[in-house]
Amino acid sequence: MKQRLSIILIIIFYFLYLSCISSREKSILIEYLEVKSVVDGDTFWADNGSENGVKIRLIGVDAPETRNTGRKAIGYYGQQSIEYLTRLLENKKVRLEYDIDKTDQYDRTLVYVFLTDGTFVNAELVRRGYAMVMTIPPNVKYADIFVKLERKARRNNRGLWNENHVEN
Repeated sequence: MKQRLSIILIIIFYFLYLSCISSREKSILIEYLEVKSVVDGDTFWADNGSENGVKIRLIGVDAPETRNTGRKAIGYYGQQSIEYLTRLLENKKVRLEYDIDKTDQYDRTLVYVFLTDGTFVNAELVRRGYAMVMTIPPNVKYADIFVKLERKARRNNRGLWNENHVEN
């Protein structure tokens, strides 16, 4: 009986130890950075202390293109998306939250972004119709939230989903 109790206690302490390591790793992965400039409706530059800064790509969302590239044309509501993100992030500090993959194929840092007042930037873009959901596994932490917000934005004809909007 004593041996069985000892084994159970060892297992419990082992799982407690693992949960502490996990919490410690999470706290290390949170950063606060000052926004330098907005590239488009889902990408911006932040000051991480390096010469050029770090290029940030918001996880889970896709805003319309604001310029023609070799692969994509300017998208409907692209200009409104970049203007909104610029207003949201201009002269602000943001908290970055990582998921599984830290960078994409273009070496952009993949993150969920939160303003100091707690505003979840990725979600806010989808909620207001400035971006649509784009889930790329394994980064799926908030995918369900984004899908719900997009459905609601569509139902309420917000942003991209407003059929009566006239592009300037």
